[in-house]
Amino acid sequence: MPRSERSPLLLAGLLATVGVAHFAAPRQFDATIPKVLPGSPRAWTYGSGAVELALAAGLASPRTRAAAARAAAVFFVGVFPANVKMAVDWRHRTAPQRNAALARLPLQVPLVLWARSVARNGEGRS
Repeated sequence: MPRSERSPLLLAGLLATVGVAHFAAPRQFDATIPKVLPGSPRAWTYGSGAVELALAAGLASPRTRAAAARAAAVFFVGVFPANVKMAVDWRHRTAPQRNAALARLPLQVPLVLWARSVARNGEGRS
């Protein structure tokens, strides 16, 4: 399988894995939901997990890949506040936990760029 075909499927796999984790272990995700958001953190956890699963499905299909990749890029930007909250909340934890939370912040940039690349490569293909 050429690299250009593998990349969207790897991104879909990443999103599917994290999406399933939102349902399998929701408590860890609940803690990252900014308190300014209305409703319960669990609803946001399940909602974002469902979005990740939908994005994964969209990325897996060549017909919907470009649109799903553009949506994934927006989604990665949208969840950035949760990563900021985690980094702030974990600032007094052990060094490995604190470093892991901090490492998530710049990780959003390559995820957005990856999704944008998949969108560009998926344009006009079905």
